[in-house]
Amino acid sequence: MEHLKISSAQRIIFESIKVLDTEPVLLEHSLGRVLAEDILANRDLPPYDVSAMDGFAVRSCDLTATPATLEIIEDIKAGDMPGKTVRAGQCSRIMTGAPLPQGADAVIRVEDTLALPADTVQIIVSVKTRHDVRPKGENMRNGDVVIGKGTEITPGVIGILATVKAAKMQVYRRPRVAILSTGNELEAMNDPVDPNKIPDSNTYALMAQVQALGIQPALLGIARDDPAELEQYLKLGLEYDVLLVSGGTSVGVHDYVRPTIEKLGVSMKFWRVAMKPGHPLAFGVLQCTTTHANTAPDAFVFGLPGNPVSSMVCFEEFVAPALRRMMGNPRLFRRTVTARLAHPVKIRPGRTEFIRVQLTQDDAGYLASSTGTQSSGVLLSMARADGLMVMPAEGTGLAAGAQVTVQLLDGTAFQNDINFRE
Repeated sequence: MEHLKISSAQRIIFESIKVLDTEPVLLEHSLGRVLAEDILANRDLPPYDVSAMDGFAVRSCDLTATPATLEIIEDIKAGDMPGKTVRAGQCSRIMTGAPLPQGADAVIRVEDTLALPADTVQIIVSVKTRHDVRPKGENMRNGDVVIGKGTEITPGVIGILATVKAAKMQVYRRPRVAILSTGNELEAMNDPVDPNKIPDSNTYALMAQVQALGIQPALLGIARDDPAELEQYLKLGLEYDVLLVSGGTSVGVHDYVRPTIEKLGVSMKFWRVAMKPGHPLAFGVLQCTTTHANTAPDAFVFGLPGNPVSSMVCFEEFVAPALRRMMGNPRLFRRTVTARLAHPVKIRPGRTEFIRVQLTQDDAGYLASSTGTQSSGVLLSMARADGLMVMPAEGTGLAAGAQVTVQLLDGTAFQNDINFRE
């Protein structure tokens, strides 16, 4: 099978993967979830015209000539209801958030007044109607959609949900994700140190990438290079919505993942992508066997490269967008920034290359510097990286000072479009 462009591989994944079903969640457990329903306002807010400042509620027509001396007829605190109507030559002392009394049409700040004896105040400025008044319904109107379906729940959104007393709401379900590493060469976390083995870093790096999306994955462990053992692990993994398998997807005689997973009924959609690192990426679908209408496939399988950096980069470009799509997120891709290259970079043309970089900032903007060796086995290049610099496939490199696109790896910022050239 030919090496697909990144965009072609992503399109195949997105055409296969659907948004998951919904479930109710309590407000206090909703952070990071995506709303599966519109949230409506349950009242006008504010419920009446209120003061935006500490000061005096006045009739603006009384201030055509200033300074003007007015009689203070009452004090109105936030939470109080006015008891008197403001008439000609009168005003009410009012606190921020308190209802505007009848007769008043503006608020004068305390700073624009002079206190006088015997419950009077001198106003030293003129104002127009509605000055420093927050109108009824400025924040929300009863029955209006205040937060729309498909919105990711952030702390600010939670504040609005609490305002409308949405103690429970429908959100899209998080996918159940399993992680499996493969290979006789791997040393598990609890195994004794063996200099002839390779520590299983992929399981935990992938675990952290999944956790950063708000999902707690299941760690299946290590499957050895034995078809029967591998089949048992893969059967277990296919009970989840998404199975991430690292290693064993290349074309060597001992790479058993692809034939074994196809034996279990998984339809492989592709297994090569024109990118570096990460070209031995596989994606497959286990179709649902039930007859329910609109039922999504039971399981999706990502065969990730065994090299640690390759595995993590493939997760960023393919798995993270897929998981976010399943959770109903409209923004699938890492946010990108434009930076200047701090030094020349050469690449071999033919594949889109992702260079791990650190970002600094000066008066002209961001400056991108390589984290060092770009070997796909050197995990420190990811640990030190602020982002992935995207090198288009058709080029041979870029000179120092060239404008480059960098995908951020900060764990929180996503955008709608992939926003780089292959």
